[in-house]
Amino acid sequence: MRQSVRLSLRNAGLSALLLGPIAHAQQAPDPAHDLAAQLKIVKQQLAEQRELLDALMRQAAAREMQLNGQPTADGASLERQRGTGNGQAQGASQAAPQAAQPTAQAAQQAAPAATKGAAAAQAGAVGKPPPKDSRPPEVAPLFEQPGVLTPRGRFVLEPSLQFGYSSSNRVALVGYTIIPALLIGLVDVREVKRNTFTATLGARYGITNRLEVDVRVPYVYRSDSTVSREIFTGTAVENVFETSGKAVGDVELGVRYQLNEGGLDKPYYVGALRFKSRTGRDPFEVVTDCNKRCVGDNASGTGLPLDLPTGSGFYSLQPSLTWLFPSDPAIFFGSFNYLHNFKRSDVSRKVLFGEQEFLGEIKPGDVIGFNFGMGLALNDKAAFSIGYDHSSIARTRQRSLPVPGSVRIQLGTLVLGYSYRLSERRSLNVSVGAGLTRDTPDVSLTVRVPITF
Repeated sequence: MRQSVRLSLRNAGLSALLLGPIAHAQQAPDPAHDLAAQLKIVKQQLAEQRELLDALMRQAAAREMQLNGQPTADGASLERQRGTGNGQAQGASQAAPQAAQPTAQAAQQAAPAATKGAAAAQAGAVGKPPPKDSRPPEVAPLFEQPGVLTPRGRFVLEPSLQFGYSSSNRVALVGYTIIPALLIGLVDVREVKRNTFTATLGARYGITNRLEVDVRVPYVYRSDSTVSREIFTGTAVENVFETSGKAVGDVELGVRYQLNEGGLDKPYYVGALRFKSRTGRDPFEVVTDCNKRCVGDNASGTGLPLDLPTGSGFYSLQPSLTWLFPSDPAIFFGSFNYLHNFKRSDVSRKVLFGEQEFLGEIKPGDVIGFNFGMGLALNDKAAFSIGYDHSSIARTRQRSLPVPGSVRIQLGTLVLGYSYRLSERRSLNVSVGAGLTRDTPDVSLTVRVPITF
């Protein structure tokens, strides 16, 4: 459409330029052909044609913007963006008596200028950069603390389901040796199989673009199977001890704040603070399989809980710092965290026949953890992530002394994650973790479906 308008205008200008002098020449009474009078007439016609050409080009640009659904700029804006307009047209009219330019060349120069003006009008205001998005880039979430913040005023509901499986073998030798190859005493062999299902309903709300709060309410189902030979009995028969438990877990509250602007080739830093409650079933509330005592003199029974707890039984507070570094097409991320468990005093646990075993002050070991990984966008909907998570758990203390048999535990997990955007408001996140140390669960599988409102 624009090309046809340009050709029509160009032809009209050339026709007027060629026919005008001829007509005036035919009507001129002076047979000597007054060149000065003809030159003045041609200059006036050239100025008029320029003004008409500018007006038509402005109308064509405004019409094209309307067809594209963009706001129509006024004539002055189009003139400023195109670099032409009434100001220059008036200047050309005033300068017409002093110099003459061919109409064809003027039309060719005006057409590209109008094209640039229309493109500038479509692009918006000249010299203004697009609005900068300071939110961290999205990656397939692997860990419990995502680095992507919720936009201001948005609410995200995130149901998730996690499955974990772990197995461990323990061999205890109770006796004395006569020679290195001969043992006099008892052998305690235990094999534990543990399955854990955790259904969690999480919610996040963006207070600002750099501040969000979240809450997580888990429901836990656990089942343990222990194959063992009871110690101090001298039997060769293996016993199977099975137990399970299901109830609400420990509710968690958290807040996250983005510390800096970040950007391309600039890292994002996100600080977080998480508080864990004691809403789950307390491990000291369930009945333990011991007649009167589980440790010390007169200990009897397996020492295993008859009903599995669903909570830790301690309040916890966890500060953390997460960083994300976008480097197209990959995103590198990681975090450092420290989990502090608050001690409890006057703790007692239940044993068989309604007895209470007094334990006194219990202080679980604090946890130092870190993780890192890399995310890669496969296309505009799918993303893939790989990472490593490590936690170091300190020894548990009772009455300020380390509990016998308690040692520092190292947990290492290799995690693979995949994310797919189902729609503008929903996405599917799947992560698989494999334990790399003996104390880490063998495998864990997590499925999340965040829904944005």
